[in-house]
Amino acid sequence: MQQTIIGDSEMNEAEAENEAATDLNEDRHADNAGKRSSVVDDAERASALSCIASLLRCYRDKWRTADAAERGKQLSRLGALLHRYEDKLQAVDNPDAADTAGNADAVDAETEPQAESPMPTEQSQPTTQERLTAAVQVLKRIGRGIRTVWGKRPKLSYALYAVVFIVITAAAVLFLQWSVYNSIEYADDAQVDNSTRILGTMAGQLTKFVSQMWLENQWQFLLNFLVVGLMYLVVITFLNRFWVATAIFGTVMVVFSIANRFKYLLRNEPIIPADLSFISSGNTGEIISFIPEDGTDLVNAAIIGLTYFVVICLVLQFLDRRNGLIPCHWRPSRFLRVRNVIAVFARIAAFVATASLLVSFTWNLNVPNSWAQQWARELGDSPQPWNAMADAQSNGPAINFLRLAHAKTMEQPDGYSEETMQAVAERYTAAADNINTTRTANLTDNTVVMILSESFSDPTRIPDVAFSIDPMPNIRAIKSATTSGLMLSPGYGGGTANIEYQALTGLNMANFDESMLSVYQQLVPSQEEPYSFNRIWSEQYGESGSVAFHPYYKNMYLRDHNYDRFGFSELLTLDSDPAIEHQDHIDASPYVSDAASYANVIDAITSQDHPQFIQLVTMQNHSGYGDYYATNEFREADLSPLDDNECWQIENYTKGLSLTDQATAEFLNTLNTIDKPVTVIFYGDHLPSIYTTANADMDNTLTLHETDYFIWSNQASASADGKVSGEHTAFSSSNYCMSLAAEHMNATISPYLALLTELQREIPSISRVGSAAVGWGEGDATYLDENGDIIDPDTLTKPAKQLLHDYQLVQYDMTAGDGYLYQTEFFNVEESEHVPLERDQVPQAYEATQDYGPYADMWYQEYWY
Repeated sequence: MQQTIIGDSEMNEAEAENEAATDLNEDRHADNAGKRSSVVDDAERASALSCIASLLRCYRDKWRTADAAERGKQLSRLGALLHRYEDKLQAVDNPDAADTAGNADAVDAETEPQAESPMPTEQSQPTTQERLTAAVQVLKRIGRGIRTVWGKRPKLSYALYAVVFIVITAAAVLFLQWSVYNSIEYADDAQVDNSTRILGTMAGQLTKFVSQMWLENQWQFLLNFLVVGLMYLVVITFLNRFWVATAIFGTVMVVFSIANRFKYLLRNEPIIPADLSFISSGNTGEIISFIPEDGTDLVNAAIIGLTYFVVICLVLQFLDRRNGLIPCHWRPSRFLRVRNVIAVFARIAAFVATASLLVSFTWNLNVPNSWAQQWARELGDSPQPWNAMADAQSNGPAINFLRLAHAKTMEQPDGYSEETMQAVAERYTAAADNINTTRTANLTDNTVVMILSESFSDPTRIPDVAFSIDPMPNIRAIKSATTSGLMLSPGYGGGTANIEYQALTGLNMANFDESMLSVYQQLVPSQEEPYSFNRIWSEQYGESGSVAFHPYYKNMYLRDHNYDRFGFSELLTLDSDPAIEHQDHIDASPYVSDAASYANVIDAITSQDHPQFIQLVTMQNHSGYGDYYATNEFREADLSPLDDNECWQIENYTKGLSLTDQATAEFLNTLNTIDKPVTVIFYGDHLPSIYTTANADMDNTLTLHETDYFIWSNQASASADGKVSGEHTAFSSSNYCMSLAAEHMNATISPYLALLTELQREIPSISRVGSAAVGWGEGDATYLDENGDIIDPDTLTKPAKQLLHDYQLVQYDMTAGDGYLYQTEFFNVEESEHVPLERDQVPQAYEATQDYGPYADMWYQEYWY
């Protein structure tokens, strides 16, 4: 149909007639209302009708541009309308003619075809359908306007995307780093310059984290930027909507950073992957309870800030005509275009590439000599697996989190199944029954004190290290009189928690995957109730059956979490509540002395009326080895042909070792005065990393991984003066500590301990050992025989191979498998059928073979007398 153009609007014939009729109808209603109310006079009505007539004349002129055939028809209709409206105008002066004109209008309206002219009569009202039609027309016009504006939206440039990407990523890295920093407070009168004070502020520490790239050639900021940016890219390529991805990524980073901040303030620990189990297990209420009281303002500010941030991102997404970062369509009607197919594959490839790179980096970050580990270390990454907080502060929370994210426990051994594990349980239940026929004591009739002596080992066994006096005469005498030997350690200069884990659980690092470098951070936090030997006492005596002491901070190796999972009633540390009681230091040493540590154990033994399992990890001989002690007789006694710097460290370490020797002798003397059966398991975790010359020779690898151990019982014990044959104990490893202690005490054992007992007979020492330089036990499984010689696994006897395979099956089931053994009695210790033996207390002390001077006498008198 032809259209009439009026100004900038468009109107067809029916619309013109309808509009004119509507206006006339409205005017007549106004006229009738005026007669009733005398509000509108005749002159006003005449003026309105005159305007209408003029308007119709204009319409008639506009329609003359139509085709000749159509023009005549349209002008005829328009003329009729004009004639009718002019008659109405004349009726203003003759009101009596109004009815006649109205009837004429009705007749005219009836005579016109309805399809051609839907004009309502003067007295009729618009129908509902007509109103809806008019509304639809208005909405259509609005829709066309919106589409026009929508189609003119700008396509934001990729350059803008890049700028926003860099800004958001850098902000995320700094916000994460902020979450693990705290301002360093200095006293007003402290002798600290302004520059140091400024660097100690939060802004100063963040600035240093960035600026150390060009000031110290430390690139941790760049490493974190690249890794966090890769995470950001994964979200972008997955959603293909830049602004939506930015809103999601930014929100996650802010929430994670604030949660990390709260955990740091409350527990001095960063968030680790195991913490995500709180969310997956539905413990969000517990997470919210961790928000400190003074953290409400931070949470509220974060919520407000995130609200603005998300709204801005969504508005930008709405206004950005570039719907996808990689424009593509999934609708069948548009999908099969060549250009679109290429775009779809490009989008998929971008997501797969970024996600694969992130997964590969995370998976390999802990794998020795992998591309991810080497690349990270080239950018300054220096792992600190003994302290998650220090690792996060130094290397970044993102790297620390990913370092702990991949924890492949171990390969599934051949034949693993429920039936196989049931058969293993039955096999060693029979072995335990056989062993227990000759055992006369119960483990839980004794208090067992397991002491991990930090860095304790005989320095005179190291090539080229010699002294004119014996640094450990007391422990040497103790070892000669009781069950003792050398213990193969997976660490050199570090890895304390791994050796500790082996002693507490009976499991061995050699069976784990090579990426499992720190079980206390990568494995134990994700286990609900990992098995440890202290549970034997806890099940017998309840919560007070086992207690742990560590004279340092509870966050080291996440011991606070892990000891709770092991079932210890409490872990007493410098920062526990309550704190460990005895915290004395020797001279300028920064660490709590072994004498003070032993005093805490004595208190625990005397405070309970039932036997316990007591775990102690000491700190006195922890690195570094400064000139802490007022007197050091080993300066003059050093006969080593080494350079001065190496000798200086060895001499300082040896002095601390001699103090440990004296304190240990005094500790055992005190236990001999207690009328309770007590058995002590004492072992060094690893050697200190101070033997530079010996470490340079690969032939010294085993020597640098061998520490000293002994198992001793006081005079109130039935096993006092007992000693397991040196043929079986000369070489061992910490996973055998409890089975050897049970043998030393002649105590009944569980099927699990029976497995360890038989395995120790066939393979006395098992450990993951590499070169001494790797320090953290990165290496291959190493087996030693009773003479301390390496065993080729291929030469093992058939029984030894069966025992080793069963051991691997058990370890897999307890850590990475389905836990079939927990459904059996594999860990249950049966009571002895014999009447427990009792001894009268016979105080007997080991006499020191060397005079340590009045200082030592005074020091130990403070605690033991």
